[in-house]
Amino acid sequence: MKIMTFKLALWLLWAGFITYILLLAPPLHLNETLTLLKNIFTFQWTAINPIILSLFSLVGIWLLIYSSLLFIDGRMQPIPFWPFALASVGSGVIGLLPYLALRESNQQFSGHKDAFLSLLDSRFYGIVLTFSTVFLLVYGFAFGDWGDYVQQFQSDRFINGMSLAFCLFYLLFPIVLGDDMARRRFPDAQVFLGVVFFPLLGSLAYLCLRPPLVQSTIRE
Repeated sequence: MKIMTFKLALWLLWAGFITYILLLAPPLHLNETLTLLKNIFTFQWTAINPIILSLFSLVGIWLLIYSSLLFIDGRMQPIPFWPFALASVGSGVIGLLPYLALRESNQQFSGHKDAFLSLLDSRFYGIVLTFSTVFLLVYGFAFGDWGDYVQQFQSDRFINGMSLAFCLFYLLFPIVLGDDMARRRFPDAQVFLGVVFFPLLGSLAYLCLRPPLVQSTIRE
């Protein structure tokens, strides 16, 4: 019963967030949004408020963090993670939430890690993400225009939705963290709380410090 209630809550959150974006968020300025995306992908970064550029990049960091857990988790689920990963690239947390609602709690891993899973499971992967995140945070805080960001958050649907999605990525992370820790035989409550109470950086520290999935922990 609790599991069904939890899954229902995730579906309601998914529907509620979509409803908010479509009906309640600030107006969508399509031309400005397309210009912003063009400037990002053509490396015309001097034309972008560093806070917004950093925020856009940190949403991508969150997707990479989730990928390091959920591609492994998806090996043992009725549905694979990769379609939702592709959906998340274009829609952020909207593409991720259905997977979280459909997956079953699982603390096992069977088979061998291929090269892709080995990369996602490596501490090198977490270290690269951590250095990238620290750079983005320093860049955004040191050079960003906070007044401009607040104004755009209040008036632009894309910036508003992206900011809220960033927060949702953080709030949803404990859903998959516990299973990943158990899968590695790493049931440390203090570590769990440390990851949960330090937004983003706690999750990155976990990727750098977690024990890898090794042969002795893989169920054949």
